[in-house]
Amino acid sequence: VFSKIFSHEALESYLPKIQLVIKDTLRAWSSNPESINVYHETQKLTFRMAIRVLLGFRIPDEELNRLFEVYQQFVENVFSLPVDLPFSGYRRGIRARETLQKGLEKAIQEKLQNTQGKDYADALDILIESGKEHGKELTMQELKDGTLELIFAAYATTASASTSLIMQLLKHPHVLEKLREELRSKGILHNGCICEGSLRLENISSLHYLDCVIKEVLRLFTPISGGYRTVLQTFELDGFQIPKGWSVMYSIRDTHDTAPVFKDVDVFDPDRFGQGRSEDKDGRFHYLPFGGGVRTCLGKHLAKLFLKALAIELASTSRFELATRTFPKITLVPVVHPIDGLKVKFFGLDSNQNEILTGTDAMLGATV
Repeated sequence: VFSKIFSHEALESYLPKIQLVIKDTLRAWSSNPESINVYHETQKLTFRMAIRVLLGFRIPDEELNRLFEVYQQFVENVFSLPVDLPFSGYRRGIRARETLQKGLEKAIQEKLQNTQGKDYADALDILIESGKEHGKELTMQELKDGTLELIFAAYATTASASTSLIMQLLKHPHVLEKLREELRSKGILHNGCICEGSLRLENISSLHYLDCVIKEVLRLFTPISGGYRTVLQTFELDGFQIPKGWSVMYSIRDTHDTAPVFKDVDVFDPDRFGQGRSEDKDGRFHYLPFGGGVRTCLGKHLAKLFLKALAIELASTSRFELATRTFPKITLVPVVHPIDGLKVKFFGLDSNQNEILTGTDAMLGATV
């Protein structure tokens, strides 16, 4: 069922909705007279994307924001030690999960009752239909669990990568300009605005430099450090025997840092994935931001599409600058993110790439 949810056809239908959510968010960031906390705001953005696009829930903004706060409480406490005391993180996590499931149940019931005006099949539609095809109507609990799993898959890691993307575009303005050049050369960006109807899946797939940028963000700033696998057959590694049935952890971050195919591993260099070098093509398991083997991340194509759509909008419709004197340090726990969240001031641009004054700025300018 997840292969259907993230199929080429499904991604094609999600894309216009993803664009709308990103456009709306960047407009809000640009109209804010203050700097924003990018990591916190990209978490809200990816949560909104999961709720509105993947699940097709028509939740009012106020309710969506409340649900986001509850979801954050759940995520922050989901890995707490299972100490069941009144004020423990574990108890807070359980309470948040219960509140979240009530909100999701309400949204699911409204969705099942209101099927008018649908112009695409979202992930939850596919999940429900798949159950029917196999002769099994999914229970409300199964729908809630599936919904929560889809939100979780779309949320934290994508927010981490989105923040890393913005930070690298700030650090490397020549990369941003090279992205703009590619968008112009492919007829996507013209006179400072995205040409209507130009952003289809096949057009985005043809943007090779954009693909290199996203790959390099995911190589250098892999959101999660690694994963677990169960040993299916006893094997030997560096003189040690690893028995069948053991759980082993592999490190994505250490693999990227030590893989011999990557030159100057600490340098942000999208061109390493270009046609002349193709550093990710040598060997199967040197580059694995979404894991490797048969258990690779099912949502990787959606995550990459979201990051590409965000990069295109950032290159086309926004000017942004660091709001602190220096770039923040990065922490790796629970996922990669800047310790201060990354403070950035966004400015809107009109169709000629000129800065748009906010209402406050315009009034100030008129009184001078």
